[in-house]
Amino acid sequence: MFGRLGFGLRVAVASIALVAAMPLHQAYIGPAGAQSAPLPNVADLADRLLPAVVEISVESKAASSGAPELPQLPEDSPFRDFFDDFFKRRQGEEGEPRTVSSMGSGFIIDASGVIVTNNHVIEGAEAIEVRLHDGTILKAELKGRDPKTDLAVLTVKPKSPLPTVSFGDSDGLRIGEWVMAIGNPFGLGGSVSLGIVSARNRDINAGPYDDFIQTDAAINKGNSGGPLFNMAGDVVGINTAIFSPTGGSVGIGFSVPANTAKSVVDQLQKYGETRRGWLGVKVQSMTDELAESLGLPRPKGALVADVTEGSPGKAAGLEAGDVIIEFNGKPINDMRELPRAVAETEIGKEVVVKALRKGKEMEFKVAIGRLEDGEKILAQQDAGKSAPATVTLLGMTVSSITDELRAKFKTDEKIKGAIVTEVAEEGSARDKEVEAGDVILEAGGKQVVGAADISAALDEAEKAKKPSVLLLIAKAGKAGETRFVPLKIKR
Repeated sequence: MFGRLGFGLRVAVASIALVAAMPLHQAYIGPAGAQSAPLPNVADLADRLLPAVVEISVESKAASSGAPELPQLPEDSPFRDFFDDFFKRRQGEEGEPRTVSSMGSGFIIDASGVIVTNNHVIEGAEAIEVRLHDGTILKAELKGRDPKTDLAVLTVKPKSPLPTVSFGDSDGLRIGEWVMAIGNPFGLGGSVSLGIVSARNRDINAGPYDDFIQTDAAINKGNSGGPLFNMAGDVVGINTAIFSPTGGSVGIGFSVPANTAKSVVDQLQKYGETRRGWLGVKVQSMTDELAESLGLPRPKGALVADVTEGSPGKAAGLEAGDVIIEFNGKPINDMRELPRAVAETEIGKEVVVKALRKGKEMEFKVAIGRLEDGEKILAQQDAGKSAPATVTLLGMTVSSITDELRAKFKTDEKIKGAIVTEVAEEGSARDKEVEAGDVILEAGGKQVVGAADISAALDEAEKAKKPSVLLLIAKAGKAGETRFVPLKIKR
């Protein structure tokens, strides 16, 4: 269970058990008397960094539907007037949204009053206040936010320059390295916790650029947007989520790496929005089966599942089925590396993309576009018609698309191919989670315009003694949800 760390003040207050701490020794004596390195003393570091970490209070509107319902009391009940008044205040008069308070953390990166926090801390805010370490409260304005990385930038107007902290190099972090988190857990104010880097490059399905630092430094609700420091006092991460079955810290927290945040924060400061690079390809991870189907010795790179019409990738000649192995001089070993590399590229810059096509390495020169513009482009293929036909193979029944089938499965109007109408309980299709309503766009590297094309591709694969046939499938018949699927040929 992954949870964001913003702290809503209207939640019930949990009981807190105070347990006496055991004395902490400065060194651990291991087996055979071996002595490890002493634990770090972070008192001086905390003194220096605490003034640059702030508490963030947010006022927002919440729908009254989330409030308790008014009890059904008799008209002559002596308590009716009391409950009427109480619950109307809670729900808002005549169903109006009620004001909800929440809290989070942030840190100052510019003495003039520039503050970094999480997007989810301030999302939907009608009023934002920042409490400094000395107790000063300042009204804050939202400069810009980025939901994709869960980052936001606020500005305040202080009477004098504020203490600041700086971003460090998160790429230099090592697993096992000491880190320190400072924030506002459960609204308690500036709190310090110490831990280590437990893992790096974590993907928790929070967004397209997941690359989280995992730490066991205690972070809880209210720590959202607070900094994660290395022992030099540099910000190496922004605490944003925890994994917890209880809602509290269980030693698994996640931070946005500083190297991801730097460019985003810089753009939000300059423009109030992000300006990411755009290639215009949809990619998926390589697997052993996909590599085998494509004639590659091992899984490597990012497999192009679709190329958007009118995109830089399309103009450069990239095609579905290409395997991108290098972008702008940077090797692409894993699919997740490509979106981040593209996003960080300057808009308009011409870069070289290396890709494998049918086992042959090719180079493409691409002028990078802007992602925010690319998201507005809707690419749909022209509809194609073929004579109705139905085939049963690889554990599924496939038909050429007709108007009736398109309406039945709510298939995109302009998509063309062959539609899966039934999947057997056992077979290659079921194993790969192919479902009725999926549309097969390509089979064996060739475009599909009818069911007969899939049968022909299977015959060709069997003659070549290939272990599987590679299909490009639009999930549920949606043009924007394509993926490659290798289906085993059973002999």
